[in-house]
Amino acid sequence: MRIITIIPAFNEEQSIGKVIQEIPDFVELIIVANNNSTDNTAEVAKQAGATVVLQTQKGYGSACLKALEFIQTEKLKPDVIVFLDGDYSDYPTQMTKLIDKIKEGFDFVVGSRALGSKEKGSMTIPQVFGNWLATILMKLFYGSRFTDLGPFRAIKYPTLLDLEMKDPNFGWTVEMQLKAIHRKVKYCEVPVDYKNRIGVSKVSGTLSGVIGAGYKIITLIFKYRK
Repeated sequence: MRIITIIPAFNEEQSIGKVIQEIPDFVELIIVANNNSTDNTAEVAKQAGATVVLQTQKGYGSACLKALEFIQTEKLKPDVIVFLDGDYSDYPTQMTKLIDKIKEGFDFVVGSRALGSKEKGSMTIPQVFGNWLATILMKLFYGSRFTDLGPFRAIKYPTLLDLEMKDPNFGWTVEMQLKAIHRKVKYCEVPVDYKNRIGVSKVSGTLSGVIGAGYKIITLIFKYRK
């Protein structure tokens, strides 16, 4: 099974090396999508062994899309793509739990922080409430079983291509989940643990980030409702 990990990163020079070092050896390629960082994120990532692609357009989704463009351009044809953040809030070693579910036959696996253990202070009140509200709405409108919109996730590459992802920023994770529901993708969640990030969150760390993410997520949930 060929596995590629994608890490969107903006100003993560203090954490990106730690994330890369803890990614399991079964990952064939680590791609860091440098989202126009103003620090040494790219250099640290390269030194740690990652392939770095530059995305000058700001946005979480934009960074992920640039990494996927690189995969297609290089004709790499992986079996599975794993996404995780570059701020060291995820536990890269728990990637095994996601991949085990893929091996069991699931096409899409979300690492749920709601089902795992969270370090005190690792998720803000707006984050917890936002995830709760979004997943409740998804359950009501779509009958989904998701408990989190967590960024740590694994998906079969052909399935990901079929989803035709487009969102350039905060809506990336929920877009993937909503499209997976609509297209009847076989999905599940696994509990993952979560710790305090290194540095400041680009979303929950600012009022504008919280409002922007919340608005985009709720808008998409209603947009994809049939």
